[in-house]
Parts: sequence; C-alpha cells; structure tokens
Amino acid sequence: MAKLEVAFSPDLYPFYENKEAIVVVIDIFRATSAICTAFENGVKSIIPVEKVEDAKALQNKGYIAAAERQGQIVDGFHLGNSPFHYIDESITGKEVVLTTTNGTRAIFVAKNSYKIIIGSFLNFSAVCDYLKQEKKDVLLLCAGWKGRFNLEDSLFAGAVVNQLEGDVFNELSDSARATQTFYEVGKSDIDDFLINSSHRRRLKNLNLEKDIKYCLQMDQTKVVPELKGDRLVVQK
Repeated sequence: MAKLEVAFSPDLYPFYENKEAIVVVIDIFRATSAICTAFENGVKSIIPVEKVEDAKALQNKGYIAAAERQGQIVDGFHLGNSPFHYIDESITGKEVVLTTTNGTRAIFVAKNSYKIIIGSFLNFSAVCDYLKQEKKDVLLLCAGWKGRFNLEDSLFAGAVVNQLEGDVFNELSDSARATQTFYEVGKSDIDDFLINSSHRRRLKNLNLEKDIKYCLQMDQTKVVPELKGDRLVVQK
C-alpha cells in the first residue's frame, strides 16, 4: 500500500520529505508545461539550474539557455518558460539549460528524493499511468508562487489524487484530500475555475493568455520527464 501526499509549496517540502516517494513537480503556469512541450518536440535533455548566473555561465559555454523571472524572459536570454518557446525544430536533439522563478526551485528542493518526475495537464494521463505502475509512495509538490499556495498547481494535484486513489494509494494526507475537493469543484470548467487565480491574472497582464490556454490542455503528450543526475530526460 502506498501513501499519497501533496505539498502546497516548496517551503513545505521538509514536512513531507519521504526518501521512498516519487516526487511529482508541478508548475502548471508554466515551467512543467514548457518542459513537457520541449520533450514532445525532441529536446534531448533539460538541465535545471537554480540561479540566473548559473544559466548564464552555461550559456557562455555554448548551451541553449532559458531564464524566467517574474513571468518574463530575463535580459540576455532568448528563451523563457513559455511552452511556445519550445515548439521549435532548432531544439531537436539539443540540451537546454533552464531556470525559472518557481518550477526549477521545486526541483532543487526535492533533488535528494527517491525519484523526481515532471507533471502537467499536458501529460496528465501518462503521469498517472506511470505512478500506478510504480506503486510507490507519491508526493505531489506544487511549485506555487514564491513559496505561496496557488490554485492551478493544487487543482492539478487534485486531479491526480482523484485518478490514483484506490487499492494501491489508500493512505491520503489531509492536503491530498483538500486538493481532491478543489478538483471536484473545478473539474467541469477548469479554465473558468482559475479565471481569478493570482498567477493567471499576472500572466494575463503580460499578454500571455495564449500560454494559459495552452497549459490547460489535457493529454497532449505521453512523455514523462524524469530527473537523472543533473538532467531531465525521457526514457526511450
């Protein structure tokens, strides 16, 4: 039997840390959606880094590098964390360095866990199938916004909880049950449920409504990116 838990932000990770759990990093708007899109479009690997300076150093060594802060591309970089940046043949077969405000931070917080995979609505069913097959404890780690709770990551976590709860995953934390309630309330119209969420408003103010619509699409890819060493890869 396996446990199913949700941490609402990376700041809460220490309270849920479980060396036997698969950690699913979730940053719906937009890092994990961009990562899944990149792999669907043939990127070889993604190297997550914590700091802009780390990304710049690797960029100076010839890597393709992407950096986002406050929802915008950092000066000196051509890519950020919009999924549309990665629908591009120029990344096929390449390694990409990535740093973001929230998503890559969540990856680093959990870097010593048993396993880390990347979750988004775009690869929802693939993630759920993977977790069912593994039959390990699961921690759904929401990237949130600068340590704070957000709706979109928690809603996705609730969708996963709703899909997994059963014979294998029979021990749910209160946080997991809470996200399941969010999902039950919002599942009939996810777009409308999130209409006034803080990060959605933030992105809308940056004229990124098309990114929001893209990130809320269900099951656009079967890739399940996994952290191997210092790189995210997809097993062939």
